[in-house]
Amino acid sequence: MEVILNKRYEMEIVFEGETHTLCNLLRSILMEDDTVRAAAYSIDHPIVGEPELYIRARSPKKSLLAAAETLRERCDEFRALAESI
Repeated sequence: MEVILNKRYEMEIVFEGETHTLCNLLRSILMEDDTVRAAAYSIDHPIVGEPELYIRARSPKKSLLAAAETLRERCDEFRALAESI
């Protein structure tokens, strides 16, 4: 993960070695946050491109950390459900 833009209300991050899966999950969770004005990602080339996540929020870093925690909790919940089968 490399932060390429870190301003007061904006943040842009490159996720090396990741795909649509992680970025789309983070984008989706970020958009549930009322303090997030925009969250999007792009991959320049589907085979060799690295995903870039863009966040515009009251506090992008705080929103990203909260989204990561929410994602972890949801994964733990899914794991528990899968193990109960």
